[in-house]
Amino acid sequence: MMKQAKSPVWSKKNTAIRVTGRDRIFYAIVYITVTVFMLLVLIPLLNVLASSFSAPNAVAAGKVFIWPVDLSLEGYDAVIHYRGIWTAYANTIYYTLLGTAINLIMTVIAAYPLSRRNLPGKAFFTFLFTFTMLFSGGMIPMYIQMKNLHLLNNRWAMMLPGAISVTNMIICRTFFVNIPYELYEAAEIDGCDDFRYLFKMVLPLSTSVLAVLTLYYAVGHWNAYQDAFIYLTDTNKMPLQVKLREILVMNSVNMESIADDETLAAKLGMADLLKFSLIIVSTVPVLILYPFIKRFFAKGVMLGSLKG
Repeated sequence: MMKQAKSPVWSKKNTAIRVTGRDRIFYAIVYITVTVFMLLVLIPLLNVLASSFSAPNAVAAGKVFIWPVDLSLEGYDAVIHYRGIWTAYANTIYYTLLGTAINLIMTVIAAYPLSRRNLPGKAFFTFLFTFTMLFSGGMIPMYIQMKNLHLLNNRWAMMLPGAISVTNMIICRTFFVNIPYELYEAAEIDGCDDFRYLFKMVLPLSTSVLAVLTLYYAVGHWNAYQDAFIYLTDTNKMPLQVKLREILVMNSVNMESIADDETLAAKLGMADLLKFSLIIVSTVPVLILYPFIKRFFAKGVMLGSLKG
């Protein structure tokens, strides 16, 4: 009798990837490069954080590097007790939450039709969107338009002018285009209309791109400064960035009016300390938000959407 051939046994040894000397050199260069860029980003952040917790004299003397010197909370105390800071914080949170929701809704509404193959006039509408990326009316016509719409000194002035970003819309449309067309055909056979297909299939498969766009829009609203400066006059409607600028301006140092060197050094140190504290206060919420969205960046949402 003929012996039955044994099936090959795959071991870890057989499937191991051979690493050559050139590979090790390449990996070493990559690790060194990534480490250098990480330090270029991390060290300034640590310096700002350490300076915000240091004494004013130590900050003015340049003694702080990445660790606080003479631990102090004077900068944060000045920011927290400033009149209107919490109202500005609440305004910024309101503008960020509602504005980001409006941005996402408008982006999806524009991106989904432009991702469909059978949209009449698709090229024309795409041209209209991309045209606005190159040409705009300018600040004065925009101000006149806002005035005609009765949006001056109105909270909606912080959200409606930038309700959609064409760049983000193109990113979202490209993601929708890459969703296999067979999914739509299968849904159409089952009697699914466009609205149900969008909400039941497209959006659940697009959580990664929507998370990224959420971060982009939220950071934009959180850092909003120019629109508030142009369209708002009521201090109770101002966002956080305008209030932070106001604190810096009011605590600026006039060197000509100070004759005493020690007083001048203390004033300069306090101004620098306040600046570092303001940076931390304005960036902490965004830093807290990022870890919750980071996991969506490289998530393979299309894995398993089609079988066979």
